[in-house]
Amino acid sequence: MKKLIALLFAVTTVFSVAQGQTDPKAKAILAEVSKKYRSYNTIKADFSFGIENKQNNLKQTEKGTLYAKSNSKKYKVTMAERDLISDGKVQWTYLKNEEEVQVGNADNTEDALNPANVFTIFEKGFKYIYNGEKKVGSKVYQMIDLAPLDTKKAYFKIRLSVDKAAKQLASVMIFDKNSSIYTYTITAFTPNAKVPESTFTFNLKSHPGVEIVDLR
Repeated sequence: MKKLIALLFAVTTVFSVAQGQTDPKAKAILAEVSKKYRSYNTIKADFSFGIENKQNNLKQTEKGTLYAKSNSKKYKVTMAERDLISDGKVQWTYLKNEEEVQVGNADNTEDALNPANVFTIFEKGFKYIYNGEKKVGSKVYQMIDLAPLDTKKAYFKIRLSVDKAAKQLASVMIFDKNSSIYTYTITAFTPNAKVPESTFTFNLKSHPGVEIVDLR
């Protein structure tokens, strides 16, 4: 599950263009996505997340909500069985069924798989290509493939789907080297949501009796 969550907040995909090239159309679209996201102070995003591996006959789906400050390392992800919280310095992983919270140092390195930068992680470390438009119902999505410059990454490709009208990331498909496909779909997006600062820390007083496991 930890690997699954880490891969959830990566972003990349297969890339079949001349070596060293970056598609200018894809670059322009992603620049608009990044600019719009960075114009918000906070965001709230409901999402569904699935993992599929046909070789292992594995198929799972779960839902969650992401809260983030768009120009910081602060975030909170809530799911049925766990919460992930970071104030930019400390990260808390709250395992609800076990009544346990794991405390660690936040990873703020450039390569960190961080929920707070899911909408802008493509800005560095990738090549990309535009793969045309796809219409679903009344919406039109722009499809972009990313490939990591570092070929040692655990994943080898991701396909981004961008809502053309909203200029927002709509979904991500992550393909790892173990034949698993991770699909992250945003089902609702609220810019500048009212998110109190206390959202980005774990409140021990609200969880009496929780076991604390300090991994620092």
